[in-house]
Amino acid sequence: MARLKCIVLTPERTLLDAAADFVALPLYDGEIGIAPAHGAMIGRLGCGEMRVKQGDHVLRFFLEGGFVEVIHDTVSVLTNRAVPAAEIDAAVAQQQLSAARERPARTPELIELRDRAVAQARAQLRIARRTQ
Repeated sequence: MARLKCIVLTPERTLLDAAADFVALPLYDGEIGIAPAHGAMIGRLGCGEMRVKQGDHVLRFFLEGGFVEVIHDTVSVLTNRAVPAAEIDAAVAQQQLSAARERPARTPELIELRDRAVAQARAQLRIARRTQ
């Protein structure tokens, strides 16, 4: 069976460079699944869970925006922040969500910043709860 090569790059390091059977990514406007022989594409990432299926095993990561490029069975993820699911603490994510909800939002810019912080904290909390 054909396989994908999945590469996850952050400004600090290469977080993942591995073979995969399937990759699911959070796009800015939804989720996409990528299997071998997927057509070439470039997409804008949102914040949420990336799943990398390797046989019966699934690697999970929290992604915070960025871009994905798919070409010749290689999935390249460029993101400012990627955290393995096992490293996300549900209690910390809950505190971040509470703090984000309490942020002042008196202008459209502050509302956008607050909403982004809430979405990021919720995504981390969902991922943390799935891996417990």
